[in-house]
Amino acid sequence: MSFRIIPMTADHVPQVAALEQVCFPADPWSGELFRAALENPRVCPLLAQGEDGGVLGYAVLSVVLDEGSLDNIAVSPDVRRNGVADALLSALTGFGRGRLSVLMLEVRASNAPAIALYEKHGFAAVGRRKNYYDAPKEDAILMTLEFKHGITAAE
Repeated sequence: MSFRIIPMTADHVPQVAALEQVCFPADPWSGELFRAALENPRVCPLLAQGEDGGVLGYAVLSVVLDEGSLDNIAVSPDVRRNGVADALLSALTGFGRGRLSVLMLEVRASNAPAIALYEKHGFAAVGRRKNYYDAPKEDAILMTLEFKHGITAAE
């Protein structure tokens, strides 16, 4: 599968918001929220674009001082397990290396494929947020990736 990782633009928002509805129907981000992310200089929204220009996946990283938070990541169900999430996460961890001290995220406790992907990229479980998610109610696993002097702690 051929795709490229590019910065998200306002032109992508309708496709991104539609994919968000598919991936997170219980509590999706709105198009307005994605537009606000694009206007915020402390937010890095990326997407995976297919050869046909379609949005295959996206990720949103926010930064406060030297800490990053992976706020949202999703991949279209019909292209999962083709390296899209891996490429998005590689781009964000590459951004963090040398710029951030830590990158944090929350993931549903039952989302074993996502947890495995995050662990592959050096994230470690550091806590649990009880009943963090709704529909269904579920705990979140808090994971972090620490960066030290331009390299990850896992390296």
